[in-house]
Amino acid sequence: MGKVTGFMEYERIEEGYKPVPERLKNYAEFVIGLDDNQAKVQSARCMDCGTPFCNSGCPVNNIIPDFNDLVYRGDWKNALTVLHSTNNFPEFTGRICPAPCEAACTLNVNDDAVGIKSIEHAIIDRGWAEKWVVPQPPQHKTGKKVAVVGSGPAGMAAAQQLARAGHDVTLFEKNDRIGGLLRYGIPDFKMEKSHIDLRVTQMEKEGVTFRTGVLVGEMPKGSKVTNWAKETISPAQLQKDFDAVVLTGGSEQSRDLAVPGRDLDGIHFAMEFLPQQNKVNAGDKLKNQLRADGKHVIVIGGGDTGSDCVGTSNRHGAVSVTQFELMPEPPAEENRPMTWPNWPYKLRTSSSHEEGCDREFAISTKEFIGEKGKVTGLKTVRVEWKDGKMVEVAGSEQVLKADLVLLAMGFVSPVATVLDAFGIEKDARGNAKASTDFSGGYVTNVPKVFAAGDIRRGQSLVVWAIREGRQAARAVDEFLMGFSELPR
Repeated sequence: MGKVTGFMEYERIEEGYKPVPERLKNYAEFVIGLDDNQAKVQSARCMDCGTPFCNSGCPVNNIIPDFNDLVYRGDWKNALTVLHSTNNFPEFTGRICPAPCEAACTLNVNDDAVGIKSIEHAIIDRGWAEKWVVPQPPQHKTGKKVAVVGSGPAGMAAAQQLARAGHDVTLFEKNDRIGGLLRYGIPDFKMEKSHIDLRVTQMEKEGVTFRTGVLVGEMPKGSKVTNWAKETISPAQLQKDFDAVVLTGGSEQSRDLAVPGRDLDGIHFAMEFLPQQNKVNAGDKLKNQLRADGKHVIVIGGGDTGSDCVGTSNRHGAVSVTQFELMPEPPAEENRPMTWPNWPYKLRTSSSHEEGCDREFAISTKEFIGEKGKVTGLKTVRVEWKDGKMVEVAGSEQVLKADLVLLAMGFVSPVATVLDAFGIEKDARGNAKASTDFSGGYVTNVPKVFAAGDIRRGQSLVVWAIREGRQAARAVDEFLMGFSELPR
């Protein structure tokens, strides 16, 4: 414990933001991280609890009190070692994780939580700057070949762990660049893609082979899921060529809104809109890019994906941006004694909301209205919840102007045809069916085929994907070798 009375002496220090007018001019990251002294002060607030709930609140079980203490003492290199022992990619989570560890912080019971995420961010950025992040190639090769399908955080984590165990790993991605939804879902202003590129270079030196533009299985006709594949490989071919296959694709099937007028032009899934801007940011030229310039934009869905649509629309130069949420407006502050250490239900305002957005709660879309085949507005109604059921509020119907509507209501499942091509049994939600048991976990009903991440658990956080990728890697290693020394 760095400073016994630190939590009583120091206030929480938040990371800074560049001014809104400045950051709206580009797609660069705008968070101003903690400097060394701020990180030290923030780390001093950690109480090194007898039962550190932050550890269990974190899906990858980061050893948070330990790296806090090391930062307080100025031992940044060992802090990075501790952080990397549980998390392959802290530069991802240090930027885009909602930090359930902070919700679980003991100090959060009646004070402001330790800024764990900001400390993690500072550690990994220092690590890259000091060139402490280096490849870790295996000392011995096993001769076993593993295919990992899907290059999001679950696939990258699984591939890196398996390569370090000595297996020959090939990571397949249907799009033209590695990263999955990190690459083509998360806006650059939240996480620049250079962070992915640095890890790809590291993993190549560790022995991972990357194959982009390769679709494994098949896509249904008319699918709106992003797919820039130039070749296809059958599941049978993978099973023939590799000793094990790990499916780590995302939950990419967007939830639709089946109301009259849905077929009007100008209504799109968020995951049609966001990937295009990331592709343009990467230097590609697109014909007929979906843009919000000069438009009245309505985003349907109050979560992170909706927020990302808000931030991107504002950078395009939208005239107005409105975000709909079906549920009632949450309280500004959670009831901490009732919710701690669990993730609290409260109003969350993102940096994108602060850049300009009208937020409408307890509102439902009844119909899309259009002229000459193009959307011009939405007919809405206010709703309330009675006895667990949603009912419309009489006399609350109204029509709102909209030139572009973005559907950001979450994701229902992975693409079914991909799982069907492998013959994988699905659970009730359409995900690959596999347990997380310590022994025999992540195994599907198909011999030597494993599943981890969103394709197994459904839409979730990047930090959960990293956890599942790491655990699946251990399961595969144990399957191939009869034992495993990889951490779980």
